[in-house]
Amino acid sequence: MINYHEPLFRPPSEAFSLILQVTLGCAWNKCAFCEMYSSKNFTLRKDEDVFAEIDSLSAQANNIRKVFLADGNAMVLSFDKMSRLLDKLKSAFSRLTRVSAYAIAKDIEAKTDEELRILAEKGLKLLYVGIESGDNELLKAINKGENFESTSHALQRARKAGIKLSVMILNGLGGKKYSRQHALNSAKVVNEIQPEFLSTLVLSHPYGEDHFIKKFNGDFIPLNTIELIAEMKVFIENLELSQSIFRSDHASNYLILRGNFPRDKQEMLNRINGVLDDPANAQLRPEWMRGL
Repeated sequence: MINYHEPLFRPPSEAFSLILQVTLGCAWNKCAFCEMYSSKNFTLRKDEDVFAEIDSLSAQANNIRKVFLADGNAMVLSFDKMSRLLDKLKSAFSRLTRVSAYAIAKDIEAKTDEELRILAEKGLKLLYVGIESGDNELLKAINKGENFESTSHALQRARKAGIKLSVMILNGLGGKKYSRQHALNSAKVVNEIQPEFLSTLVLSHPYGEDHFIKKFNGDFIPLNTIELIAEMKVFIENLELSQSIFRSDHASNYLILRGNFPRDKQEMLNRINGVLDDPANAQLRPEWMRGL
């Protein structure tokens, strides 16, 4: 039996995965925009506690194909600790096909190329990384703790080791001042990484806009709906991806976009242009739905 430490978050694509909390909270937990783990102190859970939860699921073992490791950046686990965990999962769930986790660039850089390769071979197949932006000025303003270079280097290393990547860019993160450079440099870093999966969310303010602005180290003037979509246009225009699945269909997004790069790039731009050319008749998600 698993007793979760709330709040608990997972990517939408892990809806049918076993969620296993191996850490509590986020090891960084300093980003200006993020309140997901503000109620938790970061903790590494003990192997024996996690392994006991795995053992408690023996009756359901044949039904478990995917495991998602929570909380905020479970990839922070040391190589030895992650290796033991993957071995345990493989022995407990014979039909397991994939283990995934949230990660930040620091987590990847803390492991050697050989360690990353071994973890991939042991079943760590996918990492979810909130890049947020590729613009160094904006990354500093939100206290991300990473920059363009560190993000690109770490994520390319993960891909070379055989780990797939699902990365996220935060639309509207820099407001009006940083909008264009945010879009251009975000496209640039994504182009260097060439992730298998790419998504965008729209900046939200769970504790209010003023709360975010107090933590934002710069001038922040929020974008309106049409300006957010115009920023997306610049971002997508500058993407040069050889084979990536793109989703902009989170509850925060006003304009729903789905497609594969490069095949559907122009079709998505056509949809964006349709909105920008005729905002009054645009088919956008109502404001009240963004909180669902």
